[in-house]
Amino acid sequence: MDSLDQKILELLKQDSRLPFVEIASRVGLSESAVRRRVANLVKSGVIKKFTVELAETQNMRAITFVSINPSVPTSEVSQKIKEMNGVEVVYETTGEFDIIAVIIGTNIAEINRVIEEIRRIPGVIDTNTSIILRTIR
Repeated sequence: MDSLDQKILELLKQDSRLPFVEIASRVGLSESAVRRRVANLVKSGVIKKFTVELAETQNMRAITFVSINPSVPTSEVSQKIKEMNGVEVVYETTGEFDIIAVIIGTNIAEINRVIEEIRRIPGVIDTNTSIILRTIR
């Protein structure tokens, strides 16, 4: 991956729907060269998916910190959390908490439903949740 690939990635992170022609003009390549580079980035796993980010008014997010019993494998709990509806992303971490889950919902009740589901997973001993008020980019 070179500096042109990095520039292409930055543009796609800002707008994954940006046409290849527009990307090409911004990075100084032909449209076909950009198309090939993006295809290679996808094939190599650098780009995993192209997503849509909804307006903040459509959804709310929460970050749930999860502590688990040391006798339970973290990966088992992480996998169960990842498979839940309403879970956007799961991180395994070091420190006070073993897992961080980003939860998305249209209201507090939806987010609370997911948190309660996480708490019922065998091995989960504690959760701590913070609602995200605003995203600063």
